[in-house]
Amino acid sequence: MVRRVAVVGAGAGGLVSVKCCLEEGLEPTCFESSRDIGGVWRYTDSTDGRGASVYRSVITNTSKEMSCFSDFPFPEGFPSYLPHSLVLEYFRMYARHFDLLRHVRFQTTVLSVRKRPDFTSSGQWEVVTETEGVRESHVFDAVMVCTGHYQEPYLPLASFPGIDSRFKGQQLHSREYRDGQAFRGKRVLVVGIGNTGGDLAVELSRVAAKVFLSTRSNTWVISRVSDHGFPFDMVNTTRFKHVLEWLLPSALARRIRFRKFNSWFNHTNYGLASSKSSKFKIIVNEELPFCLLSGTVVLKPNVKEFTESSAVFEDGTTEENIDVVLFATGYNFSFPFLEESVRSAIEDNRSLYNCVFPPWLEKPTLAIIGLIQLTGSIMVGSEMQARWVTGAFAGWNKLPPPSRMMAEVVKRKPPVQRNPHERENLKMSFISYMDKIAACAGVKPSVLRLLLTDPQLALAIFFGPCSPYQYRLVGRGRWSGARAAILTQWQRTLQPLRTRLLGDSSSSSSGRCRMCLLALPAALTAAFLFSKYSQPGWSP
Repeated sequence: MVRRVAVVGAGAGGLVSVKCCLEEGLEPTCFESSRDIGGVWRYTDSTDGRGASVYRSVITNTSKEMSCFSDFPFPEGFPSYLPHSLVLEYFRMYARHFDLLRHVRFQTTVLSVRKRPDFTSSGQWEVVTETEGVRESHVFDAVMVCTGHYQEPYLPLASFPGIDSRFKGQQLHSREYRDGQAFRGKRVLVVGIGNTGGDLAVELSRVAAKVFLSTRSNTWVISRVSDHGFPFDMVNTTRFKHVLEWLLPSALARRIRFRKFNSWFNHTNYGLASSKSSKFKIIVNEELPFCLLSGTVVLKPNVKEFTESSAVFEDGTTEENIDVVLFATGYNFSFPFLEESVRSAIEDNRSLYNCVFPPWLEKPTLAIIGLIQLTGSIMVGSEMQARWVTGAFAGWNKLPPPSRMMAEVVKRKPPVQRNPHERENLKMSFISYMDKIAACAGVKPSVLRLLLTDPQLALAIFFGPCSPYQYRLVGRGRWSGARAAILTQWQRTLQPLRTRLLGDSSSSSSGRCRMCLLALPAALTAAFLFSKYSQPGWSP
């Protein structure tokens, strides 16, 4: 029987894990190595390597209504997309509201997490911590690891001959980047075109003499601002569109998606992506297309090699007088405190049952929270994981036997063994993954049932944003404010923009409601087909 739970890390995943433990009557103790909560969202000027931090100008890629904890909306006055300071302020409000800080031990580093000698029967763990040089040993019934995946910078220097032996300029990883002042007047090469690489290339273009952005990936660029000025994720992350993608042949769905991307600008003309590409990534960046169009950022292919001051690219071109190479090549996750038998078996999130539980353990008392890549908010996904896990610890949510969990993990393993230094977590559909874990936790809403009992809410759920509040309508942890939060989410989105009212201003929400009512037959048909023919599991 689980009672005492160790929570490692007081970022978003750690805070919500503590809260979920308390809701299930468990006794959490959260260990945080720094002086404060927030994890990567606690901005600091320091680059001492003690922990990852966002850069000064970062703005969230997911909107506030799609990123909040499911029973605690962001304040109405907060903008839809948030700087790090407001995200951290939200965490502080959350911690105060649910009285979480008294369960957090700050400046306490977890040195080791090891199975007790009687683990096969007790499932207990020995956790060794250090606070101001004093070590302590604790015994816990379960452990929730909430350190995320932004831990060790991934620097594939072996893939770039000459970067260490010949190149004389400065090289650094994006983890060390805080702002662009140190790069003023320099020629900078950014390697990697993920969300970070795109952001940094745009920001540096305002101060650097020249910015080159090197990529080997086909990349589609989308804007946070979607149809009629609404947040992109609120417009596009809907159950209706999710069902359509499931019903349509994959090739047709991909063609429709590419056409939508190209309606903003032709990605092939910009050298970013081709509609014929089968492998691609999607990044969020409103300014990158203009920077490419204005020449302040120059897109380049993958780097073949470096000379003393130049970069030679795979297409045979060379850029001279490069002062700085900035690697935006991502991160490797690591859990150095876990015992070797556990740590070595976690190759990526596909090694874990539902990306959470190591299936080879005799007792499922270790959970990894937040080791996911979703098409939506990781914060929201982490909360759903924590609700499921703590419900399992408390005995409410039943887990399959280890043999079934292991079989499920083996089925999802990639067929080709990859380089261990190139571990990449599988990116999954936000709605698919949330619904999967919500079903395990008994909190997945039924659109068909709601159509019979509350048609207005059912239509808002099916055609509107798949916001976190949907998962507080039923089951354990049900929140009485969930229905109102869903029906007023567009109002909270528009409220921060009401700083200059116009005489002909009209509400967009009423128009949306009328459209939803007209689409009622389609909702009934699609929901019925999806519930009848969809299979367990999810597709990335």
